[in-house]
Order: sequence, then structure tokens, then C-alpha cells
Amino acid sequence: MSEAVAVAKAHQAPPCTVVILGASGDLAKRKLLPSLYNLRACGRGMLAPDTVILGFARRQIETGEFRAQAREAISHYSRIEIDESCWNDFAGRLDYLGGLDQPGGFHKLKKRLEEAETAHKLPPNRIFYLAIPPQAMSAAVENLSSAGLINPANSANFTRVVIEKPIGHDLKSAVELNRTLHRYLDESQIFRIDHYLGKETVQNMMVLRFANSIFEQMWNNRYIDHVQITVAESEGVGTRAAYYDQAGALRDMMQNHMLQLMTMLSMEPPVSLDAAAVRNSKLDVIRSLRPIPPEQVRSIAVRARYAGGIIDRQSVRGYLEEAGVAEASRTETFVAMKAYIDNWRWSGVPFYLRTGKRLPHRASAIFVQFKDVPTILFNRQGALQPDVLTLRIQPDEGFSFEVLAKEPGFDVAIKPVKMNLSYQSEFTGHSPDAYERLLLDVMTGDHTLFLSGEFVRLSWQLLQPILDAWRDDPAIPMEVYPAGGWGPDGAETLIRNDGRSWRNV
Repeated sequence: MSEAVAVAKAHQAPPCTVVILGASGDLAKRKLLPSLYNLRACGRGMLAPDTVILGFARRQIETGEFRAQAREAISHYSRIEIDESCWNDFAGRLDYLGGLDQPGGFHKLKKRLEEAETAHKLPPNRIFYLAIPPQAMSAAVENLSSAGLINPANSANFTRVVIEKPIGHDLKSAVELNRTLHRYLDESQIFRIDHYLGKETVQNMMVLRFANSIFEQMWNNRYIDHVQITVAESEGVGTRAAYYDQAGALRDMMQNHMLQLMTMLSMEPPVSLDAAAVRNSKLDVIRSLRPIPPEQVRSIAVRARYAGGIIDRQSVRGYLEEAGVAEASRTETFVAMKAYIDNWRWSGVPFYLRTGKRLPHRASAIFVQFKDVPTILFNRQGALQPDVLTLRIQPDEGFSFEVLAKEPGFDVAIKPVKMNLSYQSEFTGHSPDAYERLLLDVMTGDHTLFLSGEFVRLSWQLLQPILDAWRDDPAIPMEVYPAGGWGPDGAETLIRNDGRSWRNV
């Protein structure tokens, strides 16, 4: 048995049926169907060969048309070229049912599921992926239950439900959604997905910290000056304007992706790699985040939206000119904030987070900046640049450590140099897409990279004062930044007031 085949068998998911609610939407086309095909593709075999994928949506189309649309999507978005024999096998297990929004639609779904399971000799292991608008999730779970599609958690065959972000619109709605989920599902059956946690660099954070003694010894307030997390997007709202104008950058990115990155970076060593242990370590971090009093919102958080500008030599319009955006919109497309973790390890270390749309380019990175050396020896004539560990999440996944070295020559000239690792150049083979990893984890029942209900509640609880202040205090400005810039002046002031500056990504 080859090593590749052995690895695939070790990670192979059990036979099941994956039902994609909202199968005609962008998420299914761009991410879910390509990822499922990649898991099934010849030579990988992590998806059990008898697995069935059933698309369920409002539109009434024939299964043949759904398969044609799926092939087009996979051809366009998959990291693997389509192999005809693999595609024919995959397509033969693709099915489609319309009428998600029709009376009796979920009872028809149950009938179609049972027919597919009988035809393919499948056990009733079922995954329901809710690729639907947030406001439709509660009703979907209720309908799954009323149609008899949710088995108890202790059943011989599993039922698992995948929830896409945003999980709620604010603290109140998130709590209500979790109550609905727990009315029909056990927590072990719920998989709240954050695709950032499936990215290779994020996966590598625990290895970098806990498998390398050099970093863990310095991972505290004695050595680290501050941490920066930047998630930059060059695109605007595109076709998501209807959703985005009701959400904004704080809800869309900060409440989930950004806080997840922060907790992964700063958590204590878990007692094991068990999912519960890892999630508990992350919960301890978010429980330790300093609460935000309403009167301090203006000093620790900045909001802004993009105006027209230039990106990649192309003129782009401002947010208020985007199709689908309300004329009087007060939705932010950029957020910068400062946070503190009040525990023994991180006391006094500021975490600066920023995210925005229509920034110069797409990039996500974490910068861990170490403290300056004492003002003796080499820095008596001027400040030396600090050592910085950079974790690149996208697009060039990897990490680098920036230190100082002497330039060759007679004089003592000091220059910053980088020790750099790029996953693409260091390791052979292709890294799986984040959704491939996370879908496989759902099938195998591994919760390690998924959000707990308590994490969702605490993250909303932390940010709710900001949302409330922005809603209620007209004196808090909505700054404007040109498309193609790095955000508003307020973001620069936020970090400059502490004697620091944003690092380039």
C-alpha cells in the first residue's frame, strides 16, 4: 500500500449523504461542490465511494441540469482538474430536489433521501449543510425536525448540521439561534463553520507554538510588545450587497474570523489534541478579553467605508454607489480595534485588529512583534528595528522571522533579514482547500476546528457595546477612505497613539 493511499484510508469518511440546502447558491458552487469533488477525486479517496450528495434548493430544475451546473462550477473553482472517470463516478451520485420553500418540501426531501439510501445501499448517516441566508436557518432546522430527519445524538446513525456564519446578527439573535438549535439538536450534532480555521497557516499555529520550544518560551508579555492581525480584501461587496449592507465588517469578519485567529494564537496549551480540550483553551482566552465599556468605544474601535478609488489601475466606485446598497446606509466596510487579554500570559499586551474591503490587495497575516532590546551596545545611536514573527495566512501561506544581522564589511552596519518558510516551496503536493478539510471533519465527527455555542455567545457579548454605540451615538464618525488605500486616518491614529504603526502585508 502506498503512503498516499494509507493516509487517505486513515482519513476516509464513513458512507453518508450530504444534503446541501441552498445548493443553487454561490457558496455551493464556489466552495462546497468543488471541495466534495476534490475529496472524492481519484487517488485521494477521502470521500467514501458510495457517498451521495443531494442538492436541495428553491429552484425547480432537473438533476441533469444540476449536474451540468456542478461540472461547470468544479471546472472553474476546483484546484484539481476534472478527470473524466472520476467525474462520471461523482456525477452518478449527485442528485437534486427543488421546493425547499414549498409546503411539504422537507417531507419530499425525506422521501428522496430514503430512496437514494436504498438505491446506493447507504446507511442513514446524514449531513445537512445550511448554505442558506442566516434568517432562514432556524426555520430550516425546525423543518428538518418536523419531517423526521433529525435522529437523536445517541443513534446508531448520525445526523449532523453545518451552520455557516454569520451566526446571529447580534448577541440577542445569536442566543435565540443557539436556543433553537439546542431544541432540536445536541451540541455534538452542530458544526458551526469558520473556513479560516481550515487554512494551513492557522492549522500550523499550534505546531509552531507547542512543537517548538523556542517560541513557547517567549510567547508572553515578558518578550512580546504587541500583536497585529490584518485581513485585507481588495474586492468590494459585489453580489453580496443585500447581505453585506445588513451586516458590515464587524459582523462579517471581526466577530468570527478575527477573534478566532486571535484565540488560536494566544490560547494556553490544551491538555490534549482532543476537540473539547482545544475548544476549552480557546474559550479561556475569550473569557479573558477585557470588556468594552460604552464610553470607551470611540477610543478603541474605528469604523469607515470605502469611497471611489483605484485598484490594480482600475477605477472602482464607492460603497454607497454599489448596486443594492441603501442610499442612507451607515454600514462600515472597514474596522480597526484594540483588545487586551487580561490573563497572566498576555497582561498589558495590546492586540490590534483591522479588516476592510477595497484595500490595495488581498492578504491576511498575523504579526507578533517582540520587545526592543535595551538601549546599549548597537542601538545607542538610534532605535533598532524589532524582531517580528509573521504568519502569512493568504495568499502565500507560510511564516517568516525577521531578525537583525550585520552586513558584510569593515563597519558594523545592521540590517533586518528574514528567515522565511513558504509552504508552496518547502512542501511537495497541494494543500487542501479549507472547506475540504472542514467538510471531512464534519463527516468524521471532529469538532476541533468548529465554533462552540459558548464561543459564539461570548464573541457577540464582547462586541455588542461597539454595535450599540455605533447605532445610538451619532457623534461617532463614519470615516471614509479611498478604494486602494489602507483604511482611514482613524486607524492610523488608533495605533500611533500607542507609539506603534501598522505593518505592511
